[in-house]
Amino acid sequence: MASIARPAEATHGRHIGMRNRRRIEVAVKLIVALLAAVYALIPVFFVVTAALNPLNTVSGASLFPTAVTTDHFASLFNDPFHPWLQWIVNSFSVSLITSVIVVALCALAAYSFSRFRFRGRRLGLISLVIVQLFPNLLAIVALFLLLQAVGKALPTSLSVPGIGNIPLPALGLNSLGGLILIYIGGALGFNTWLMKAYFDTVPIDLDESALVDGATHFQAFRYVVLPLVRPILAGIAILSFIATYSDYLLARVMLTDTNNYTLAVGMALFIQGEFSRQWGVFAAGAIIGALPIVVTFLILQRQLIGGLSQGGVKG
Repeated sequence: MASIARPAEATHGRHIGMRNRRRIEVAVKLIVALLAAVYALIPVFFVVTAALNPLNTVSGASLFPTAVTTDHFASLFNDPFHPWLQWIVNSFSVSLITSVIVVALCALAAYSFSRFRFRGRRLGLISLVIVQLFPNLLAIVALFLLLQAVGKALPTSLSVPGIGNIPLPALGLNSLGGLILIYIGGALGFNTWLMKAYFDTVPIDLDESALVDGATHFQAFRYVVLPLVRPILAGIAILSFIATYSDYLLARVMLTDTNNYTLAVGMALFIQGEFSRQWGVFAAGAIIGALPIVVTFLILQRQLIGGLSQGGVKG
C-alpha cells in the first residue's frame, strides 16, 4: 500500500508545482502588463493635466492642478487666427483618402506580383526595395519642384458646353491634392512588398479552383483572395492613416496657406511664439486630435485579428 501511495503523492505534488508555476507566470505577466500600461499612460496624463491647467504651462505645473478650466478647449473653436477645426478636417481627409488609395493600389500590385509571372517582375520587386532605402527627406527638394511643375501644367477648371467651367482639384503646391500624391507615392513601395509576402501565404489552388469554375482573374482576386487577406489590408490602412495623420515635415514644406494646414503643422503655431506659447491650447488640441486615430483603430481592430478561417475556405 505504501508503494502505491508514494507515486500518487508524487503525482499530486507535481500537479501542485505546475499550478504554482502557472500562477507565478500569470502574476509576472500581469505585473509587466500593468507597468507597461502605466508607462504608456503617464505622458497622456501629463497632456490631460496641461490641458486642464489654467496656468498655461507644462514646466512648472504640478501633477495634480489645484484649479481646473476648460477654456483651452473652447479656444480651439473660437480663435479666428488658428482654424483648428479646419486643420483636423484637412488631416482626416488627407489621411483617409491616402490610406484608401494606398490599400487599393498595393492590393492590386501585390496580387500581380504574387500570382503572375511576367517579364520584369523580379526587377520590379528589387526596384521597390531599392527605392525604400532612401528616406523621403532626401527627396523634399525634388518633390517640391515636381509639385510646382504639376501645378503649372494641369488646368484648374474644365469647360463643359452648356454647363460652364467645372473646377478641378488642385494638385500643385499649397494644395491637399498634391500632398496626397506625395503620400501615396511614398507608401506604395514598402506596403506593396509587405502585402505581396502576405499574398504568398494564400494557396494558389484557391485561385485555380475559381478559374476552373469560370471566374476571371479579377473575380478570383475580389471574391476569393481579398477575404483571406483582410488582416494585412486593415494593418496597412491603419499604418498609412497614422503615418499621414501625424506627418509634419512634408506638409510643412508643401503647404503655405494657414487654411490648408494639416493638424500637425497647424498645432505648431500655438507654441512658436517666444512669449506667447499656448501650451494649454496645444495640449487640448492634441487630446481631441488623437481621437480620429483611436476611432480608426477601433473600427479596424476586428479585421486585424481575423484569420484565414473567415475567408473563402469557410464552409
